[in-house]
Amino acid sequence: MQKKNRAMLIGSIGAGKSTLTNTLLGREVPAVKTQSLFYYDWIVDTPGEYSENPFYYKNIMATALEVTHVLYLQDATRKKMIFPPGFSTGINKIPIGVVTKSDSDQADVDLAISLLKKVIVNKGPIVITSSVKNEGIEEIRNLVNFRSIQEMQQYLEINPSPFVIF
Repeated sequence: MQKKNRAMLIGSIGAGKSTLTNTLLGREVPAVKTQSLFYYDWIVDTPGEYSENPFYYKNIMATALEVTHVLYLQDATRKKMIFPPGFSTGINKIPIGVVTKSDSDQADVDLAISLLKKVIVNKGPIVITSSVKNEGIEEIRNLVNFRSIQEMQQYLEINPSPFVIF
C-alpha cells in the first residue's frame, strides 16, 4: 500500500501557515501562533521561528524526514525572503512555493514570486493563494498528491490554473 503524501509548511512568523493549514483542511477555526510542530491529517504546521532562525534549521531537516513535500510560504505583503537562496536544495523533498495574502491591498505578488524562485531553484511550482477568497487552495491539495515535479507539470498541462506557475 502506498504511503499517503504529507506536506510541511515553512515560512516566517505571520506568513499565514496556520491560516493556510486551516483552509486546506476545511477547518473554520481562528489561526493562533504556532508554538511547536502540529500534525493535522496530511499537513505539518511549523512555528515561524524554525524558518527565521538558522539555529532551528535542524528541526526543519528532521521534520522533513516525515514528509513528501515542503511548502515554502512567502507573505506577499513582506518585501524580503527569510530563506537563503537555494534553500530548497538542502531538503530532498518535493518543493512547492506558496504566495500567501495575495488578496491584500499591500500585496506585491510579483515580488513574492521572484523571491520564491530564488529559494526553489529546481523549478518547482509556485501557487498564488488567498485563504480569504479560497484561491489556489484546491491547486495545493492536488499538487501534494503527486510524487514528482514532472507529474505536477504534466497534470497542469492538462489542467491549467491561473494560480499556479512553473
